[in-house]
Amino acid sequence: MVAKILSAAPVGFEGHLIEVESDATKGLPSLQIVGMGNKAIDEAKERVKSAIINSLLEYPIKRITINLAPAELPKDGTHYDLPIALAILTSSGQLRQSEVSQAAFAGELALDGSLRPIKGAITLAETAKKAGLHCIYLPEANVQQASLVEGISVIGIASLKALYLHLKDEIRLIPYTPIVTQHQPIANDNPTLDDVHGQEQAKRALIIAAAGHHNILLTGPPGTGKTMLARTLTGLLPPLLSEEKIAVTKLHSLSGETVNDIVTVRPFRSPHHTASRIALIGGGTHPKPGEISLAHLGVLFLDEIPEYPRAVLEALRQPLEDRNISVSRVNGHVNYPADFMLVATMNPCPCGFFGDSVRECSCGSAQILSYQRRLSGPLLDRIDLIVSVSRMPNDTLLDISDIQKTQQTDALNMINIASTAQHDRYKGSIKNNSNLTSRDIKNKLTLSPEVRQLLGTATDKLNLSARSYFKVIRVARTIADLENSADITVQHIGEALQYRQST
Repeated sequence: MVAKILSAAPVGFEGHLIEVESDATKGLPSLQIVGMGNKAIDEAKERVKSAIINSLLEYPIKRITINLAPAELPKDGTHYDLPIALAILTSSGQLRQSEVSQAAFAGELALDGSLRPIKGAITLAETAKKAGLHCIYLPEANVQQASLVEGISVIGIASLKALYLHLKDEIRLIPYTPIVTQHQPIANDNPTLDDVHGQEQAKRALIIAAAGHHNILLTGPPGTGKTMLARTLTGLLPPLLSEEKIAVTKLHSLSGETVNDIVTVRPFRSPHHTASRIALIGGGTHPKPGEISLAHLGVLFLDEIPEYPRAVLEALRQPLEDRNISVSRVNGHVNYPADFMLVATMNPCPCGFFGDSVRECSCGSAQILSYQRRLSGPLLDRIDLIVSVSRMPNDTLLDISDIQKTQQTDALNMINIASTAQHDRYKGSIKNNSNLTSRDIKNKLTLSPEVRQLLGTATDKLNLSARSYFKVIRVARTIADLENSADITVQHIGEALQYRQST
């Protein structure tokens, strides 16, 4: 008898249903696994054998063939251990096929038969649900994540023996029930707008960026607070919605960063400038999400962006435009979402003091030009806001009399108003001002003749591209939303243009 156990294979952001087939025949005792499995799957032979024996079950002394179908799909991971073990037990008659039907199984077996956590639990649960299955069995450490997927029962198992007794209806396991609790706000160690002295224009730009999900570049001499300003952004972004938590947690689970915890706050990724192109955009022999995907629905912070290799920065152009990344390798083609906010900082020159009011720049004109050209025109064209951050007098840094402790609260109220306006205008939370297409702008936004005339004159004088032309309109729409204005006015366009003059 050929036994069939259902499992799933994460392929990029999606998954495919896998049939684990087992056939036990007469011959020399052996276990052969076919179906394009990697080294971890090939090593499952010894783990499965020891787990079955140590669970006080019978390991058949036969010639066993395991097939992972479809055979042409490359398979990676240790979560096939459990379905392989169940397939062997079914083909040897210790389990009936009806006892393992209409359910999916996944888990890594320890030698004693216990279950270890696996990656991609949400993807596995989603795949099983789409296939019409009513239940999925996972290691206990993965059930909290998998329970985010509604419409399918998630049962946590501690060991192969416990699962066997459950399938034999001797000791029943209860499906996991999520505990509905009121989540307390997570303490944020990052600075707030109230902690930043001065820099009112930069603060205003950050509020606009957070409200409309716009990319922003902060330029200025070292020590002016660019990095501190960038880190305030995490406290300005709205909390993750339910469907956003699933997407973010799913990506972090696929990368192996978390196997049980649910991501409840927007990610803030800050890769070092020595990070490779694959580390940033994703990929590898078995493609995994990169930093831009792990920053999905959050912030990708590139500190001193000219220090990153040119090839790494140019790789950001396509995901900044399409908000997803396609990774093609010999083993296959995968897609990951990458809807992130790019927040970058840079010095104006190699020494950092070009244009500084206190220290004199020691760089030659050729050095300054070469340094600034590390950011290509097409990449700068994809940045919505460019803000110059100037030096604050040192004698004012310890002066607390001028600090307004309500700036953070006022900013959050304005951002909430803008977010509500975008939600009502676009009939959902997925779309915001920054990812409006040119067609959306023509259909959903109304521009008065005065606004059109100012736009035409300014873009001609500033030599702005068509992409920058529409970015000015998107930023102006966000500024109008912050002021709860139904229409884009000349003042909104004028302020939006200020953030394009540096290009």
